[in-house]
Amino acid sequence: MSELHETRRAAPPSRTQAKVLIPDEYPMVSLLGSRDELLRVIEGAFRADIHVRGNEITITGTPDESGAVVRLFEELVEVLRNGGELSPDAVERSIAMMKMTSERPAEVLSLDILSSRGRTIRPKTANQKRYVDAIDKHTVVFGIGPAGTGKTYLAMAKAVRALQEKKVNRIILTRPAVEAGERLGFLPGTLYEKIDPYLRPLYDALHDMLDPETIPKLMAAGTIEVAPLAYMRGRTLNDAFIILDEAQNTSPEQMKMFLTRLGFGSKIVVTGDITQVDLPSGTESGLRVVQGILSDIRDIHFATLTSVDVVRHRLVSDIVDAYGRYDAEKQQELKSVNRQQRGPRR
Repeated sequence: MSELHETRRAAPPSRTQAKVLIPDEYPMVSLLGSRDELLRVIEGAFRADIHVRGNEITITGTPDESGAVVRLFEELVEVLRNGGELSPDAVERSIAMMKMTSERPAEVLSLDILSSRGRTIRPKTANQKRYVDAIDKHTVVFGIGPAGTGKTYLAMAKAVRALQEKKVNRIILTRPAVEAGERLGFLPGTLYEKIDPYLRPLYDALHDMLDPETIPKLMAAGTIEVAPLAYMRGRTLNDAFIILDEAQNTSPEQMKMFLTRLGFGSKIVVTGDITQVDLPSGTESGLRVVQGILSDIRDIHFATLTSVDVVRHRLVSDIVDAYGRYDAEKQQELKSVNRQQRGPRR
């Protein structure tokens, strides 16, 4: 698709010229964006000069820069070939993948997890692709990372896909009913009304992936179950795709209880953010403890997502990073105070 041509001009010797010919079946507006908004993203990320004439793109810059821009356009065309759509966000993520990882953007952005209600759910970052690949390969997967990284959403998409393909007979979604310092006893209403707000995000995700009319029928038949973590005690869950969300709010005892519910033909995905623990003071997070206990066990995988994988508004990633720096500084200050209190060694 692309041809790399090195110019032999005497000045400047460090610049080369590369040309990319876009196949006629792909309208240039799909590649460059309305009013060239995608082209401007690419130009802002590289120092190379990019000139477009018809369906031919000419890139002039250093050999490394020219080669990187050529590869980027090749990847973006491959995304279009696989039925994907390009947006400023998708282009920015493609550039970041090329600069920071060995993953091919086209392989990440073209991986179909679930097609539902006229749209397709795909990973948007290299770590997200590694996460969903791990779900395919392992029986128990922990997805650990900050808010907005798609931990639960992607796991639920994999669960719905597994149900549709009859790899499992049911989906079980569960959460601990402890968040933001609240306790069920202080909330108004019946037990169901008290529990419902904690489970609402799981219902919302289901509505994105299934026809709303079918969800009550599937729940009535027991094919989909959404319940608090306490309801898992004493059960053995066979032929099920089980997701534990907000797992940072489990105690070590609750985490052990949940993991030992695993039955034959089942798969477990545990998701959580260890920086947002809402347990009572002095209570250890089961998600933190379990990493030191199970990290070496075969067929259990720990996937880590970071602020780079946040797929909400770009400010969310900046907020996560800012809080990370704040927490690191506080930890450093605490260590310094502790050293001063202990005094000089004798």
